[in-house]
Amino acid sequence: MGVEKNAVFTLPRGATGFFRPADGPLPETGTRAFRTALYAAARASRGRVGGMEEQEYPRTFHTATVVEGADTHVVLCHVHHPWIAFAREPRDWFTDEFLAPPPWARTFTDLGFTVLDRVRLLLPLSEADTSVLTRDEWRLVRLHGITTLGGVLFNAWD
Repeated sequence: MGVEKNAVFTLPRGATGFFRPADGPLPETGTRAFRTALYAAARASRGRVGGMEEQEYPRTFHTATVVEGADTHVVLCHVHHPWIAFAREPRDWFTDEFLAPPPWARTFTDLGFTVLDRVRLLLPLSEADTSVLTRDEWRLVRLHGITTLGGVLFNAWD
């Protein structure tokens, strides 16, 4: 759904949320675009948006919920790249708490986002192209014991 299962995932600049001022600002996933896609996804689920919390430093993602009957789905949207993930509960950072996307997640893809499935998010960093990561980013990865792609993308390191 948006990413081939066998493709190597290449981390772009800004994936960790850190940047060097000399490199210029990082790209931004617009809050308005996410909110629009979120409400469209809620309609597709025949549910409703339960709430949305915009990203605040040092977190790298917005968090929202879609309530579908008795089920509540936690939706994560990376602040610098148009990546969507699903989790069990809202948190400040994630390692392996990701869920498979629900069927209505394709609404995000239709609106220009890339939905990352659980398999992709649990990809070991050793299997991703991490060549863009700086020495400081690697220091934080090691400090926090992060070993998965999802842990690098959806974090709140300071």
